[in-house]
Amino acid sequence: MGYALESEVDDREDGVVNDPSATLLDVVCTAIMPQARGISAFELRAPDGRELPAFTAGAHVDLHLPNGMNRSYSLCNSQEERHRYVVAVNKDAASRGGSRFIHEQVKLGHTLRISAPRNNFRLEEAAQHSVLIAGGIGITPLWCMVQRLERLGRSWELYYSTRVREMCAFRPELEALERARPGRVHLNFDQEPGGKPTDLNALVAGIRRGSHIYCCGPVPMLQAFEKAAALHGRPVGEVHVEYFSAAEQPARVGGFTVVLKSTGERLAIARGKTILMTLLENDHEVPYSCMEGVCGMCVTRVLEGIPDHRDSVLSPRERDEGKMTICCSGSKTPELVLDL
Repeated sequence: MGYALESEVDDREDGVVNDPSATLLDVVCTAIMPQARGISAFELRAPDGRELPAFTAGAHVDLHLPNGMNRSYSLCNSQEERHRYVVAVNKDAASRGGSRFIHEQVKLGHTLRISAPRNNFRLEEAAQHSVLIAGGIGITPLWCMVQRLERLGRSWELYYSTRVREMCAFRPELEALERARPGRVHLNFDQEPGGKPTDLNALVAGIRRGSHIYCCGPVPMLQAFEKAAALHGRPVGEVHVEYFSAAEQPARVGGFTVVLKSTGERLAIARGKTILMTLLENDHEVPYSCMEGVCGMCVTRVLEGIPDHRDSVLSPRERDEGKMTICCSGSKTPELVLDL
């Protein structure tokens, strides 16, 4: 199957960030570096030159844009670099404003406000072998992981697909790594003469047992990857995915009640509403960002009841532990008691 690789933007397009406890950081755009067709990397530093908060490979930050939009982007530079953050942004023709604004309006010297880094896509640094599978702009967190694995001297392979080589971000760096130690970097250009989409089923089937596998890219690619991982019996703890947009529609059928543990208040969730929407309408301040179940900011513990999970961020273990995303998930039972 084919994937719309360049249309998958590391940009949670409808997201707004609201976290009453969050501290925003002022950063200055100190460099804009073209990476591929339509993709530029933006370097962000503290205005006073101080170190920025530490992050780990796979993390992202929320950019609070001057036009009122808030967007999440993966950090793609080495986690050892505390003096800067680098995000790579694809100027998507279908963008509803985020990536287009950044490409057209953010200039050298401009000040932006960002969140501290968060990580829902953590690298298992002690793995015997890591396999990284990227589609389009999904390379951004995986490039950060490659740099970390190189720093640690760990075994890894990268499979990276774009439509044509001009859309391949970080290509000089990746080709240099391949020359230094051949057999680790596999670049695939679907729409070049003789090209074809990566066979994810065959790829996953051939990965040696005990490897940790990471996949980031467009939703159809991620769904095909997860299907292949399940088909070939890959342990859930060794399979890692990062969605940039929702894989499912939010639960808005309503018809259940949410009970807040702290006060006992009961809120009826009406048809067309989510739990988060209802909480906000009743003046409850809760953290949220993407509104799609991909960022993890609104994760809440469920004390009673069975959630109808619609997110793309929680692991099966986290769901079993009683966690849910209230921005998009609903309820399979008449009542949910939340630790709020």
